[in-house]
Amino acid sequence: MSNYQVRPATLRDAKAIAQIHTASALEAYRGIVPDDQLKAMSSVEKRQAYWREAIEYCEPQVHVAIDGDKIVGFVGFDRSRDEKSRQTTGEVWAIYAAPSHWNKGVGVTLWDAAREGLQEEGCTNVTVWVPLRNERALRFHEMAGFKREMSTAKTTPVGGIKIEEIRLKRPLN
Repeated sequence: MSNYQVRPATLRDAKAIAQIHTASALEAYRGIVPDDQLKAMSSVEKRQAYWREAIEYCEPQVHVAIDGDKIVGFVGFDRSRDEKSRQTTGEVWAIYAAPSHWNKGVGVTLWDAAREGLQEEGCTNVTVWVPLRNERALRFHEMAGFKREMSTAKTTPVGGIKIEEIRLKRPLN
């Protein structure tokens, strides 16, 4: 299938993670988020600071996918942030592949790593929040066995706009 290696992220990886996060989000949300908002969200420096902190404090746990010696994707996962969720519910906080590596197995490799990490933490279920208009992400997660929880649809402010999101869930076994 793929020859990607996955390992826990280090602080040195924060810039590459931020660059992938920014490039992938710009591509994925084009047409969903207005161009002026996309531009406002494109600060690699802000994302780098966020991911440095996440890596340093392991919240969420962050793993990277490597192709040769280059980082081509990342996943952040941990316990669910949703109020009222069970202690055994994990969450994929973020999963992104560089646009040059879309449809090449990076996402599946990262999902497998997150699933294993969550199982090691004692989780039995996993959730992910996805914008309703991000059809690529919805397809990916549904192919990975996630099911939409229609009653969870919510509006989330992103910059100066609001995005409709839905939670998807699946068992980890």
